[in-house]
Order: sequence, then structure tokens, then C-alpha cells
Amino acid sequence: MRSAQRLHAAVPSADVRQRIGALSIGVLAASAGGMVLAASEGTLAELPGLLLLVPGAIALRGNVFGAMGSRLGTAVHAGTFRLSARLDGVVGQNLVGAAALSVVLSAALGLMASGTAIVFGVAPTMTLADFVVVSTLGGLLASILVGAVTLALAAGSVRFGWDLDNVLAPLVSTLGDLATVPALVLAAGLAGHSGFTEVLGGGLGAAAVVVLVAAWRSPLVDARRIVRQSLPVLAAAGVLDLVAGVTVEGRLDDLLAAEAMLILLPAFLGTAGALGGILSSRLSTQFHLGLDDATPLPSRSSLREVRSLALLALPVFACCAVVAQLASVATGQTTPGIGDLMAVVLMAGLVATVLVVLVAYYTTMAAYRYGLDPDTYGIPVVMSALDLVGAFTLVLAMVAVGVA
Repeated sequence: MRSAQRLHAAVPSADVRQRIGALSIGVLAASAGGMVLAASEGTLAELPGLLLLVPGAIALRGNVFGAMGSRLGTAVHAGTFRLSARLDGVVGQNLVGAAALSVVLSAALGLMASGTAIVFGVAPTMTLADFVVVSTLGGLLASILVGAVTLALAAGSVRFGWDLDNVLAPLVSTLGDLATVPALVLAAGLAGHSGFTEVLGGGLGAAAVVVLVAAWRSPLVDARRIVRQSLPVLAAAGVLDLVAGVTVEGRLDDLLAAEAMLILLPAFLGTAGALGGILSSRLSTQFHLGLDDATPLPSRSSLREVRSLALLALPVFACCAVVAQLASVATGQTTPGIGDLMAVVLMAGLVATVLVVLVAYYTTMAAYRYGLDPDTYGIPVVMSALDLVGAFTLVLAMVAVGVA
């Protein structure tokens, strides 16, 4: 009851501090992932199309475990959360569902990435087996870390009184950047080996099919429901992320010429997704608890959440530029300078903030009104749509400022 009353009240300073802390940690973590990306230009050149995978692979971690965390957050607020090792409990079934989705969708993402490269004429590019191997193995390595962090945050929210809606989206989405980029680069070491890669890719694809069948027919009711409901929306979200990847891959030469932009890329996309994830999670919890009506025109309660988040957006985006500049100088990477970086980030961030609010509110509202679980449907659509939006706005801002 106390959690419900706290949600219904004006956004307290504790929530603001939690959001700032989580977003700041997220920016630093995502920038670290960007530094790995900037230092891997040799791998990016040797395996064309690898950058196409990056937004989708990063987003998949945030989509799967962000949705899982949002469901656990709702359970915490509703008083039904119990930390238990039992597979048939709330935590156990969410973990089973998330693990199955990670395996199946990582393999599917590799397959879709290869098809997307053909459709959009991205050439030259990796083989289908290369895409499947890099996406699946890199995704599994990253999922272990992100899944552990999600579970730790859920337990911490109960133990220390954190609001999971405030901290989970920024930390999971941007720690996903930190884990996913190095994992993809590491998995890329197994790509490009004729014969071996084909066999490994075929084995991983077959394993994903087995996992899909087992999860689809699982006797665990909630895990089965999570998988069945999540697969369509996560597949659609993956398509959006791959289009974002095409946008980024098309600017590879510009990004390599100004490596600070490669450092900035995961942090900018992660921040946009994190902001949307926070808003979507907060709204989802309020709708579930009956504290807000999911109406086409936002209520006062929803507008309070929007204002609170919008005030944080541009300062956090600006922080992305500062961190990218400092990291570039410290590691000897090329940079267009703090002035151009700041201009690009603030221009793209302003547009992204408006779209964050629109996408997060109306996606979550529509999911709830149509009888769908906004925790399962809202987070993936919001984060992936914002990856696409973020990629486009960042590239457009680069062109406008003259960086590209």
C-alpha cells in the first residue's frame, strides 16, 4: 500500500536521485562499451556488417531483461514478489522465460541481420553463419551478466527500498551496452573461419529451435506465457533495431574518422532507451495498480512523470558528450571537439526527448487498453523504437553540424 501511495504522489526527490544515479552509471557503462567499439575498428573493417548487429544485440538485452525487470517491479509494488530458487515461482519463471528468449532471439537476430543486409544492399558483409555465430554466442555471454544484474536489482529493491521502475531501465539497458559490445567483439573471433563457422552456426541454430519448442510447450504457465507473448513483439522490435543498424553501418567511415562518435553511440542510444524505459515502467505500474487511467490524453499523474523525466533528459545527453570527449582524449581516439560533440548531442537529444515521451506514453497506454501486459509489450517496443529514432536523429545531427 505504501508503494502505491508513493507512486500516486508527486515525484519525490528520492526518485529523482535514484534516476540521476542510475542514468549516470548507465552513461559511464555505455561509454565504456563505446570505447571497446572504437578500439575495434580493425574487427569492424574485417567483418563488414558487424556494426549492423550492434543496436539490435544491445537492445535485445534491454528488451528481454528490461521487460523482466518491469514485471518484477510490478510484483514488488503489488506485494507478490518473493525471492526464491523455485522454478515455479515468480522469479524462477521469469528467468526461464528470459533465458529461452535470449537464446532463440539471439539466433533469430543473426538470421534477420543477414536478410536485412541483403534487402538494404549492405555490401560487402559477413556470411549468414558468421552473423548467427556472433549474434548467438555474443548474446549469450552478455545475457549472463545482464540477467544477474536484473535479479540483483530486483532483490535490492526489496532489501533497500529502491523503486525498480526508476533504476532498472537505465541500468539494464546501458549495462547491456557494456556487456554486449565486448561480447560481440569476442564472439567475432570465431567468425570468418570457413567450414568451422558453418558447422557452429548450424549447431547454434538447431539448439535455438529446440529451446523454442521446449519453452513454447513448457509446463511452467507464466514462463510459457512470457515466451509466447514476447516472441512476436521482440521479433518486431529486432527489425526496428536492424534498421537502426543499417543507418549506423552506412555511416561507418564517418564514425571511424571521428572515433568519439563511436564512443558516444551506445551511450546516446542507451540514454534514449533508458528514459523511455523509466517512463514506460512507471506508467505500466500505475496502470496495473489502478492509480492512473490509460487515456489518450495523459492525466495529471502521467504529466508529472513526463515533466520529471524531461527535465533530466538534456543534462544527461550533454553528459554523454562530455564523457565521450574525455574518453577520446584519454585513449588517443580522434574527436571533432567538445563543441561539435555537444552540438550534435543537444540537437539530437532535444528531438529524441520529445519522441521518447510520445513513444513511451502511447505504446504503454495502447498495450494496457488492448488488454496486453504493458510490462511485456511496452518496454521492448519503446526501447527499440527509440534505438531507431536515436540512430536517425544522431546521424541527422552529425550531418547538420558537419561532423559527417
